[in-house]
Amino acid sequence: MNRAVRYAAVGMVTVALLAGGSAAAFAAPEHVHTPAPVVATAPAKATLTAKASATTVKAWQEFRITGAAKGFKPGAKVTVQQKQHAKWVSLPAQAPVNASGSYAIRVKLGIKGVNELRIASGGVVSPVVKVTVR
Repeated sequence: MNRAVRYAAVGMVTVALLAGGSAAAFAAPEHVHTPAPVVATAPAKATLTAKASATTVKAWQEFRITGAAKGFKPGAKVTVQQKQHAKWVSLPAQAPVNASGSYAIRVKLGIKGVNELRIASGGVVSPVVKVTVR
């Protein structure tokens, strides 16, 4: 132990003994006590919703997918994904989340039949939206 630290410790014990007896000399100072536990709140889980403006469209007819992006910062990109042969493929349709936490994406589809779509961003995905292309 450093000599200066030893002298300081001896000085503290001496002052405590003179001031209040042996109990005060060996009691832990207030600043050494364990602080109150910090309660951490879990961050809000990020979620995405999606709604198509039309359930049936002609091939290459434009429609919109709108929704809410909770837990995302404004400006975060959301992307449309389409299920193709049991695999989710990202389409070149994307939009930023605005300050109110919503988004709107213009979409055009050419694959005829029922198309399953979802919105994705950073590992978070929306429920599936179905749009039929005739």
